[in-house]
Amino acid sequence: MSDLEILTRGCAKVLSEEELIAKLALGRPLRIKLGVDPTAPDIHLGHSISLSKLRQFQELGHEAILIIGDFTAMIGDPSGRSATRPQLTHDQVLANAKSYQEQAFKILLRERARIVFNGEWFEAMCLEEVIKLNSRVTLQQMLVREDFRDRLDKGRPIRAHEIQYPIMQGWDSVMVRADVELGGTDQLFNIMVGRDLQREEGQPQQVVMVVPILEGLDGSQKMSKSLGNYIALNESAGEMFGKIMSISDELMVRYYDLLLGETIPPDAHPMEAKKALARRVAARFHSEADAARALEDFNTRFSARDLESADLPEYSPGDARDIVSLVVGAYSLCFSTSRSRSDARRLVEGGSVQWRGEKVADAKFLLPPGEVGVLKLDKTRAVRISH
Repeated sequence: MSDLEILTRGCAKVLSEEELIAKLALGRPLRIKLGVDPTAPDIHLGHSISLSKLRQFQELGHEAILIIGDFTAMIGDPSGRSATRPQLTHDQVLANAKSYQEQAFKILLRERARIVFNGEWFEAMCLEEVIKLNSRVTLQQMLVREDFRDRLDKGRPIRAHEIQYPIMQGWDSVMVRADVELGGTDQLFNIMVGRDLQREEGQPQQVVMVVPILEGLDGSQKMSKSLGNYIALNESAGEMFGKIMSISDELMVRYYDLLLGETIPPDAHPMEAKKALARRVAARFHSEADAARALEDFNTRFSARDLESADLPEYSPGDARDIVSLVVGAYSLCFSTSRSRSDARRLVEGGSVQWRGEKVADAKFLLPPGEVGVLKLDKTRAVRISH
């Protein structure tokens, strides 16, 4: 397989392939830009798709430039958003950025990566320079964005600072003289702004390479920290394994394609195919030994149904004894996953929740005082209730 085939495989769009061929023929390492905004401490599997493409460039001898958006994160990328993001302080962003870098190097080659904070140039800008930068882009250009247009049509506010975001991301490309910029399909508009600004600065325009968006555990919306439907790279192998086992068979096809670059073997049983996917993803971010233990633990807990002998997180509920409160508390404290009381009630009434091996379908069920045992929350999670 040629370098071009390796690099373009799995991309949703490349603008343009001819430009990429010309850049690869320059005979020097290309500067490959990927920007991340540390709006939360975790990088998730959705981010790993762009990071993996960046790793492919590294393996072929090119330079990865990972831009940590310490300034852009304080705005918050409006791409795909139906409402304004909450603003973060610079201290919050920097704390998240430290965690981001540690997780990014689970995928990237450290020796061929350059970490750059865009605060290096935005912090030094005076108001006159900001005004001049804004004059490069028209309001009509910004409002052609689908997410902005949708908000206008629905009468939802667009804050003036949000319009700055694509301009700032584009200026990052000028400052690092990017040859290629990577991102998800929702970043296409922002990356195109970078091409325009590079042209105006007399620089060669960057090639645009966007990859598909990975759906979250719910199978409907994109994997997102704010939606809570994500698998973080710094989660334990067991938690990662369990979350993948909870996805639908339909979504599993998508995960095989985007995370492994493969199709499911046609003769594979869906359960075994899902276990293979979960094991390989867990091994990628941990180790083969950790992944094997996660598989063994899953088989013990959910295939053999031997929950009593499984290594389960312990949950001490205090005075709470009603089943809905127990489910909400166990998700929050043992799995760092948010579940509302209505979500918990649906799990109970849908037959997902079991107490000591028996289904609990009554949302008003109360555990007898002092009773301990195993509470199964769903297909992949269980806790041991203690005092």
